[in-house]
Amino acid sequence: MSEIKQLTVISGKGGTGKTTITAMLSYLAYPVIADCDVDAPNLHLLLNPVVVEEIPFCGGKKAFIDGELCTECNLCYELCRFGAVTLNGEYRIDEMRCEGCALCYNACPSGAISMTTPETGKIFISKTRYGSMIHASLNPGEENSGQLVSEVRAKARDICKDENKKLLILDGAPGIGCPVIASLNSATLALIVSEPTLSGLRDAQRVLKLTEHFKIKSVMAINKFNLNEDMVRKFEKFCEKSNIEIVGKIPFDLALHSQISGLKFPFEGEAADAINDMWEKICPMLR
Repeated sequence: MSEIKQLTVISGKGGTGKTTITAMLSYLAYPVIADCDVDAPNLHLLLNPVVVEEIPFCGGKKAFIDGELCTECNLCYELCRFGAVTLNGEYRIDEMRCEGCALCYNACPSGAISMTTPETGKIFISKTRYGSMIHASLNPGEENSGQLVSEVRAKARDICKDENKKLLILDGAPGIGCPVIASLNSATLALIVSEPTLSGLRDAQRVLKLTEHFKIKSVMAINKFNLNEDMVRKFEKFCEKSNIEIVGKIPFDLALHSQISGLKFPFEGEAADAINDMWEKICPMLR
């Protein structure tokens, strides 16, 4: 099989329309799809996948106190900086507060504390009308979203191989943190989605520094460009100076918003047409 081409759709902040664009690209390309925004996944709302398999995710360790071995010396309670050790008749660990630092485990004189690996989320393998989809969710308050994104991406690439698919499209998390870095691993191309505001430009500059650091080819899409054409000109100057191609200018389209709120997919209208034109420009970059 030829090399898998990976398109990662990212943005420097939330609310730019990144997931809407990813959904439309999925409809146009019929790839394997992965939602890498595991802290707040919402691509499934548009693509309406049918879950065919659930895989538990264990992303970190938590302390556990064995009541039969505990001598109630109170040392763990005194040492825990996170208030995770509670005393209500017997010593317990509050999993929501435990950071897995293992200080209590190493300090316990009776060996009553062990480090366990509880389930902290789930990975879902699903089917949509437009291809297989891999998505996930973390349990409330849990961390290690970067690790979970890495597992989602790896699972998606395995499914590409199994199905002999040549294209993988990832909907990345907003920002520039660990989940975004994990979704950029092995990327052929990064599509940066921004909006024509001053904060949008600043966030686009930040995320571009990230892709440049990892030497990943990047292109830009400006969503709702017709709301602030003065800012669009500033984007154009920045992209020209940075040697970044603007592959799409997507208009603000009330019809699209009503379709999103009504979960009517695939989308139609001016914005959908602009995304289609953008895809025609991106395709040659993924060959």
